[in-house]
Amino acid sequence: MFGVTHVIAIDGYSSKVVAHATMPVKNNLIIYEDVYRSAVVNYGMWDQVRVDHGKEFYLTLFIQEILASHRHCQDKPPYYQTTSTKNHKVERMWPEVNSRVNYPLKEALIHLTNQELLDMDCNISRYCVSNLTRQLSELGMRRLIDTWNAHRIPGKGIPNQLARDGCLKKVPEGLLPHAPEAADLYAEELGNHLTRVSSFGADPFRSEEKLNVERLFGQTYPDVQYLYNCVVNRDFKPFQDALIHLVNLTKSHI
Repeated sequence: MFGVTHVIAIDGYSSKVVAHATMPVKNNLIIYEDVYRSAVVNYGMWDQVRVDHGKEFYLTLFIQEILASHRHCQDKPPYYQTTSTKNHKVERMWPEVNSRVNYPLKEALIHLTNQELLDMDCNISRYCVSNLTRQLSELGMRRLIDTWNAHRIPGKGIPNQLARDGCLKKVPEGLLPHAPEAADLYAEELGNHLTRVSSFGADPFRSEEKLNVERLFGQTYPDVQYLYNCVVNRDFKPFQDALIHLVNLTKSHI
């Protein structure tokens, strides 16, 4: 609705969040590079990847299947897809993500649209909303994940400690192509082309004016942490004012 979405990878044994990404629209290449590849490089090869039936996981599952012989335990399929409501430990974390990150930001944005101060049919507004809200969301996600990984799960332990040694099977980083090469291989093997770049509102800039807008915005609002702290404490005005300023600033520089 506002150009911000999250993908999280949780290790099934430790319940540690081992990788995550925030993006405008779910995208195969970002999910593969920033979530799957990052997790495998840093923690080792999963015996099985569990996801829902979303098309955004095609590239991840494609590479997981290619690397299936490198798993420690090979007596199960390399991946398993279920409906999201039956899906994995990661589902238990979404209420925390929603209450501490998504819902406060969404409430602030809905208030602006209801007051007709923000036009989500305008491409520039969509672009600015997605970009600024994503910055704040990424900050919130980092805080939440750090807290989650350090908290004690009753009867189990602390995720950071349980995941200290990673997966049993490590794989050389060279076996994991970066996203563009993986997408090329996917197209070559399966004949299907994945969307390389997904956006929520087209980038309106065609020159160095983008850098000028970022510089001018940063002069007025140098601390996005302050904006996020206000939002989660239900003080929406600083974030709302910053967003309207960014929209107007962008419109004046294109």
